[in-house]
Amino acid sequence: MRGRGYLAFFVGICLTAWTCYFVMEEQQKQQIRAGFQRDTEKVARDLQNRLQIYFDTLHSMKGVYAVNDQIDRLRFNRFVNELKIDQRYPGYQALQFVRVVPEAELPAFVEQVRCDTSLAPRGYPDFHVHPATRRPLHYIIEYTEPLKGNENAFGLDLSALPPHLKALELGRDSGDIVATERITLVQDASGEPGFVARAPVYRNGVPLDTTAQRRAALEGFVAVVFRVNALMRELLDPALLEHLHVRIEDGGFQQGKPPPAGIDTLLYDSDGKVESHQERGENVPGLTAQTVLPVAQRHWIVKFEGRSGARYGRSQLPVLLIGMAGVIISALIAALMVANRRESDARQGLEFSLKELELQKQHAEHARNDLSRVVATLKQAQTNLQTSEKMASLGALVAGVAHELNTPIGNSLLTATALADMVRDFERRLREDGGLKRSALDAHLADARKACDIMAHSLTRAADLITSFKQVAVDQASGQRRRFRLDEVLHDTLATYAAQLRRASCAVTVDVPADLVFDSYPGSLSQVLSNLIGNALLHGFDGRESGVLAISARREGKDLVALQLKDNGIGMTDVVLHKIFDPFFTTKMGQGGSGLGMNIVYNIVTGVLKGTIRVESVPAGGTSVLLVLPLSPAPEEETLQA
Repeated sequence: MRGRGYLAFFVGICLTAWTCYFVMEEQQKQQIRAGFQRDTEKVARDLQNRLQIYFDTLHSMKGVYAVNDQIDRLRFNRFVNELKIDQRYPGYQALQFVRVVPEAELPAFVEQVRCDTSLAPRGYPDFHVHPATRRPLHYIIEYTEPLKGNENAFGLDLSALPPHLKALELGRDSGDIVATERITLVQDASGEPGFVARAPVYRNGVPLDTTAQRRAALEGFVAVVFRVNALMRELLDPALLEHLHVRIEDGGFQQGKPPPAGIDTLLYDSDGKVESHQERGENVPGLTAQTVLPVAQRHWIVKFEGRSGARYGRSQLPVLLIGMAGVIISALIAALMVANRRESDARQGLEFSLKELELQKQHAEHARNDLSRVVATLKQAQTNLQTSEKMASLGALVAGVAHELNTPIGNSLLTATALADMVRDFERRLREDGGLKRSALDAHLADARKACDIMAHSLTRAADLITSFKQVAVDQASGQRRRFRLDEVLHDTLATYAAQLRRASCAVTVDVPADLVFDSYPGSLSQVLSNLIGNALLHGFDGRESGVLAISARREGKDLVALQLKDNGIGMTDVVLHKIFDPFFTTKMGQGGSGLGMNIVYNIVTGVLKGTIRVESVPAGGTSVLLVLPLSPAPEEETLQA
């Protein structure tokens, strides 16, 4: 008897040791890797978003010049101050305007800047172009905001600096925002790495279709200047850098050959800028990551290394608890085996068998009751998750429309500001000159008409987006039945996904007749379309730079409509296709997928809309979803009676 007890205790200890090893080596390793991945993705995403904000600022400055390409120093200063970007998104060094000046016009340009009293009453008598060179064209920094702390950049001739000149010529010919390689800013005495992103500005009213036309129409560049250490200091939490080493290297132009790695390509190294008094831990083996960010026609290589410590270290507490529990359970099992053996020797026959049978029956009854409670709990959880999914869909709809409204409203605000400046200038000239030439009046009226057209177009676009959002939001929130046209519901739903579709470079083709009128539930149908479009963006085009989503509808007989959504994405395997409608099944768990999207689609199509759904897909061959829906589904009461 004791021998069997010792054997059971030994087996229990072995199982406990194996469990401790598994928790230590596998489970904690996976948890550490997942936390490290979340941290690295957040840093890369925050850096990309912050740079995009600055580049959008360049686009807005370029838009001002598109309305009036004769912006003086006072207007430039006023526009930059109104942006308040230094308060909302600190981390940049300066905003600038670079003027293109031919060699023959250089003396007149210098004299004009020296006599400019629009901001400084004395002008700028010490202004000079530096370094002094003779070239056919000079690229001179004329405006810089703020001027304080950037005095050395005022009057800098970028044509004499090869890294700047190469980026300027690429931006001039392409018309896009272009960033420089790693440079040392002339206004920065510390010698820290920096870079400059610039967008070209062209004269109004001239064609810009070819490279030669863009070169001939070039007026200058709007620019944003960065010190990389200052930029990253605004993005990174010093507490995170105690456990995460971040290194950024310049990978060269996107269309060019990458430069060899070295000190000349190093943009940022967090080991030199950690604001903490704690010692840095050693690197965790295997805990590394690398991502490539596109930054204004260049590639930035962002490398991450995890450091040992509380954030990425292994906790001994779970292993200790499992070990103690294993020893106790093993000892109890051994003691129980010895006791059961003695009990079985003492009790023989039918009485023991009957009692054992009754005990097993009770266990089975308890197990059945426990399973019933678990099933009820799971059903309630599924209902709650479906409700959360619906609310998340409305949240994504709000975010998408807000992003879409930002552009037309921002354009209207910029155009209105520029128009107000033109009117004040017109009134000043009329008051001072006592009259105006007809050509000046015609020019002012043409500019005013152009500004009004821009504002009307932008505000019309904003009004259309708001109308679409209101209808979709009301339908999804209320769930009421009404008459509606299928093409209108589809148009409103696509409007809420415009930003996501553009970011994914996804082209949408729609072939839906205007005479398909339903008497059904537009909110439920809109939620189905939202889930299917969201699935295509999250799963179908994962890892692809672009894609095509085709949506078509046709009448099937008298009372049915076949609605098809087809993409050219990565498709699905037979295993995934077989489980696509199962609740809580997803291939993106932890990456934005809840596992309820297609389950909700199936329940709405078959339960609320009284239709059918069929999905066809092959790997690398895209996915097709076919919905067959009645134009007027039977009310719920008639369905129950049938």
